[in-house]
Amino acid sequence: MATVELSFSALPVHVRTARLIVTAVARRSGVPETLLDEVRLAVGEACSRAVEAHLQHCPDEPVRLELIDDKDRFEVIVSDSVPGDDAAGTLPAAPSPDQDEWHELSLAALGDGVGDLGLAVIAGLADDVVVSSTPKGVQIRMSWPK
Repeated sequence: MATVELSFSALPVHVRTARLIVTAVARRSGVPETLLDEVRLAVGEACSRAVEAHLQHCPDEPVRLELIDDKDRFEVIVSDSVPGDDAAGTLPAAPSPDQDEWHELSLAALGDGVGDLGLAVIAGLADDVVVSSTPKGVQIRMSWPK
């Protein structure tokens, strides 16, 4: 399992660079060409969400990405440094006991915020999505088959 780590300043201009890097690594990892647009768009949405949160709460902290090339899947983790209960992160920490997966919970919990719309877009583009909210920040984990 190969991992590429990337961090960038919380500036909107760097989101495009992150998308380009992730797309190149996904292609090299063996992600089918038909899925590369979905990878690029989902990662762009997650990075834009993190940049927006950082600009409001901690502009000096970098946004972090991990690109994991597993045997059967390509995984991207976008991490910000804004706690989930803050204004930028309106996600619950974990699914409620009566719901099995994040996708059902997050779509049911969506409000009117732009960040929440971004999560719905990510959920529609990635094959598998897990969102974690901790006191240290919000992490969006997305993966696609190879």
